[in-house]
Amino acid sequence: MRRIAVLALGMFALGLDAYVVAGLLPGIGTAFHVEPGEAGQAVTVFTLAYALAAPVCATLLAGKPVRWILGLALAVFTIANMLSALATGLLGLLLARALAGLAAGLYAPVAITSAAALVEPGRKGRALALTLGGMSTGTVIGVPAGLWIAERLGWQSALWMVTLLGAVATVAILARLPDIEAAEPPSWRARAALLTDASVVATVAVTFLTAIASLGLYTYLAPLLDRAGLGGAAASYFWAWGFGGMVGSFSVGPLIDRTRDPRWVMAVILAALTLALAALPGLLGASVLGYLPLLVWGAMGWASQAPQQHALLHLQPEQGSVAVALNSSANYLGGAAGAALGGVVVTLAGIAALPMTAAAVAAAGLALQVAILFRVRRVAMG
Repeated sequence: MRRIAVLALGMFALGLDAYVVAGLLPGIGTAFHVEPGEAGQAVTVFTLAYALAAPVCATLLAGKPVRWILGLALAVFTIANMLSALATGLLGLLLARALAGLAAGLYAPVAITSAAALVEPGRKGRALALTLGGMSTGTVIGVPAGLWIAERLGWQSALWMVTLLGAVATVAILARLPDIEAAEPPSWRARAALLTDASVVATVAVTFLTAIASLGLYTYLAPLLDRAGLGGAAASYFWAWGFGGMVGSFSVGPLIDRTRDPRWVMAVILAALTLALAALPGLLGASVLGYLPLLVWGAMGWASQAPQQHALLHLQPEQGSVAVALNSSANYLGGAAGAALGGVVVTLAGIAALPMTAAAVAAAGLALQVAILFRVRRVAMG
């Protein structure tokens, strides 16, 4: 698993970069004399570039030497973060963040499919969980560390930290990762046909709904805690969510490997996520129990990616990187859609309505996942 750890190091840098900038927005706004909403575009352009680049890059570079694709992606990612730290205006920062998102969108799906290719079939779940766990660990450990450094040395220091991590990961990939035999790239017609595969589309739709529910509500967790009178303890609730995410990311792998059909794992994850989100308003502030929904929510949200990637690799073994990239895009677009939906809900019904709205979306994802399972069963029975 040492080679998988090298891939996870790159994912750690991506996870840190994807989430730390949101905490740097006040400093960025002050430095560039812009409103927080304008500074927030730094998060938006990264997310959109990632979501749009992932399937396009995976398609264009399919069949190319994997080690060099990963090395190139991390090198561009590192340079983009260096340019972000050196930016003297908002436009320069936005361009650098878009470049970082594009590089991240190239690296992540290729790293995930490479992790599955580096191990025997019975250990694919563990390999996927370890690789994806690198991103969650970057969020749980890296983001608080980055913000702590930024408070003392300025917002650019957090981006310099990401730059250093990216450089180390680039060298590690090129030096330690073996040459992985790239599959013969499928035709453009075959790639387009991926979008007409009902099983793939349904799986990706479940990912999209899960991201709306989980990542969308996360965007508004701080004001939700403020409304509950818990603003002073907000950090501890964020840590609970993050710690749950790290546990979920790493523990789901062995479960996938032991399960006959990992799609059942996803159904259980969505059921638990729905219950956690629905219980959140009633338990917030209730002593130790108040942290339980956050722990379960974080664990289920982060655990959801590995079974979905596993399912797609099973459905489309010849186009694994393209299918995984499509799923990654759905995850990021779902987060963006969730944030937008959350804004509408807050405006029309107030922030107190957000948890139940998120729970309803998670329940819709669960219903779709159950429908997928019944369809698989009908096909198996003839």
